[in-house]
Amino acid sequence: MTDRRRAAPRRHSRTRELTPRTHWLLLSALAVTLSTALLLQGYTHHMFGISSDDVTGSRGRADAVPGQVAHGGPVITHAAGAVRTVRPEARTIALTFDDGPDPVWTPRILDVLRRDHVHATFFVVGTQVVDHPDLVRRIVAEGHQIGIHTFTHPDLSRLAPWQRSLELRETELAVAGTAGVTTALLRPPYSSSNEALDDADWSVLKQADQAGYVTVLSTQDAEDWQRPGTARIVANATPHGRAGQILLMHDGGGDRAQTVAALNTLIPRLKAQGFRFTTVGAAVGMAGPVQPAGLGDHLQGLALVTMLRAGDWAVWLLGVLMYAAGVISVLRAAVVVVAARRHRRLRTGRRGRSWGPPVTEPVSVIVPAYNESAGIEAAVRSLLASDHPVEIIVVDDGSTDGTADLVESLRLPGVRVIRQENAGKPAALNTGLAAASCELVVMVDGDTVFEPDAVRMIVQPFADPGVGAVSGNAKVVNRGGLLGRWQHIEYVVGFNLDRRLFDLAECMPTVPGAVGAFRRQALLDLGGVSDVTLAEDTDLTMGLCRAGWRVVYEESAVAWTEAPASLNALWRQRYRWCYGTLQAMWKHRGALVQRGAAGKLGRRGLVYLFLFQVLLPLLAPVVDIFAVYGLVFLDPVRITGLWLAFLLLQFGMGLYAFRLDGERPGPLWSLPLQQFVYRQLMYLVVIQSVFTAVSGSRLRWQRMERYGSLRAPTGAEPSGDTGHAGAAGDTWATGAADSTTAPAQPHPHDAAPQPDPYAPVPHSGPYAAMSQPGPYAPAPQPDPYAPAPQPDPYVPGPYVPVPAPGPYAAHPDSRPHAPAPQPAPHDTTTRWY
Repeated sequence: MTDRRRAAPRRHSRTRELTPRTHWLLLSALAVTLSTALLLQGYTHHMFGISSDDVTGSRGRADAVPGQVAHGGPVITHAAGAVRTVRPEARTIALTFDDGPDPVWTPRILDVLRRDHVHATFFVVGTQVVDHPDLVRRIVAEGHQIGIHTFTHPDLSRLAPWQRSLELRETELAVAGTAGVTTALLRPPYSSSNEALDDADWSVLKQADQAGYVTVLSTQDAEDWQRPGTARIVANATPHGRAGQILLMHDGGGDRAQTVAALNTLIPRLKAQGFRFTTVGAAVGMAGPVQPAGLGDHLQGLALVTMLRAGDWAVWLLGVLMYAAGVISVLRAAVVVVAARRHRRLRTGRRGRSWGPPVTEPVSVIVPAYNESAGIEAAVRSLLASDHPVEIIVVDDGSTDGTADLVESLRLPGVRVIRQENAGKPAALNTGLAAASCELVVMVDGDTVFEPDAVRMIVQPFADPGVGAVSGNAKVVNRGGLLGRWQHIEYVVGFNLDRRLFDLAECMPTVPGAVGAFRRQALLDLGGVSDVTLAEDTDLTMGLCRAGWRVVYEESAVAWTEAPASLNALWRQRYRWCYGTLQAMWKHRGALVQRGAAGKLGRRGLVYLFLFQVLLPLLAPVVDIFAVYGLVFLDPVRITGLWLAFLLLQFGMGLYAFRLDGERPGPLWSLPLQQFVYRQLMYLVVIQSVFTAVSGSRLRWQRMERYGSLRAPTGAEPSGDTGHAGAAGDTWATGAADSTTAPAQPHPHDAAPQPDPYAPVPHSGPYAAMSQPGPYAPAPQPDPYAPAPQPDPYVPGPYVPVPAPGPYAAHPDSRPHAPAPQPAPHDTTTRWY
């Protein structure tokens, strides 16, 4: 039977359509900034480090080192030109301290120097400057000189020229940003006296000279880095004779208690011997090696210090989040698996007593369709093959590809087509709901094929009067290729395990549009299907829960649905799902403070959705960034081990979920690859959806691609109850056109044969059988655009045409039950299925 109805005129609200783009720029800038900070932090903290002065081993050839340098003074200037070396004045000792500032030992050394009225020169490491800026400021404020000792304490002779420049410039900026001064003094790490210079060291000194630095070596090494004991340090630091010395000591890089103790003895003893202590600059007569920093250097230094500190905090925070995400993931896995196991046991035990008396009453199946010609025949034929009495209502929402014509041309019993102008899926569902003659309704997408027992299985929970809706088990039919396998895994492992948990916790948030059953009156009490969100199925389910109805999951009600076959189509679908879910969560946020069934939805379902479908995906990018950071700068073995443990956890969940669903575990081999493409796509969808929601933009409806991978059942015959309203002898409208004079269909037990809905219809049009594999074998497809043969209107037959003046002309309703009032449609700007 075909009803042609004109949808009521709709007023489109002037909602401003925004296409978010700015947030991607902000996210990209944030990602670049975070990556830069982490890269700089990793380089400065993990590529090198302060170590003993003897770790670099023996030196190389020294042919390029000028003789006046090898045998000259420890202060070297103009290394790249007319080289000059300078020695300290006689009876002058320039105390120098390397590897600081250290938060423990530098303050103690400063205290000793202040007590003895001695000034020294501190060659600082850039990373220590960033970590302890107050100590740098104290060093300058107390009259000591600052020199640089590189940023990460590497052996400069083993670095590329660009790395040397980076090491020196970063340290200079760190000092400028923290203490507000710049310095020309440089001491390369692992350097000692002039005699120890080799050709590689000389190249470093020449490059440093070109950058404006004066190299300061040493003439006497206290060797306190070996920690030989206080007495030995004092002996090593005591000059032999009256020559001036540049004394090498350390205030960082390890335990410097012996150094502090040695200074308490050394300074008074040498003063008593007539030595004076001063800075390097004063010891060699250098004018102003330390100067106030310019505004540019100071600002750049502040930016560098801020970025490095932010990097430290980011690494700490990312580490916490990574471990938190791991703990939450393990906890979720345990909860989901335990819940699924308990759910299985309860359902297995319940089968003996079932939900109650078998539900045998007929069911109205509503199929909203918009340009579904690729799969609508397979969907309708599978429904007609149900072993439960069904009334099939196809609501064509203004299709432009001949969907309604195709269904009509099939002339299948028990199938009615209602045409309306394009108004959106919610409006199409409301039209079907108003036209339904049964109390129980099943809603199914036009790209879904039902198993023969799916309708019967999905309505059995309605034996419990408290059940208002039932979610079926949707499976992916087009599993070919990696994308199909990944979605198949997601449906089985993600969606179905969650549904078992939601069922057990009585907080089911979504009955999928592909396969769901409802009490018609419960939907009418809610005002029908709303279009205020893009996830009408989630909105509807949450509304039922808040109204006090229980929503359950029936895993044995299996339907096959087409999944997107391209990344672009998958993005559009998941974007709509996620954005619509956020809308529904916000709309029903009041459930958080309600009692009863609504409270269970709020405090269980909404919290679960927020934690695992919103918050964790938002954290996923930073976790991935930290994982890459760990592989490069931390322990790659440990990071790889954590990733493998996480993958093993997912694989275990997958095996269990596939076993529960009776699926072969073969597709799980692609699980590791899923982590590198599919997972990133999903969390980008969440990010896009959240920004769209926060910005107040309205997501546009789009057309979902169909691929024709669904197939009608082979050799299936319609059930004897198909097309009957339950009681023997009672019939409802069949495949005749809108005519009250159409002959009634014979009862299945009568001798007259039933028309075969799967009989091939010869044609050569666009609906010819396709060869793509699916769960059902292909059936011949009719050409909806070819003119159907018109039988003689005076000869009795099952299909008596009734002339129609137009595509939306009204026709008398031949159903035995008058339609309930149709819920008012809601405004929708653009439509998408």
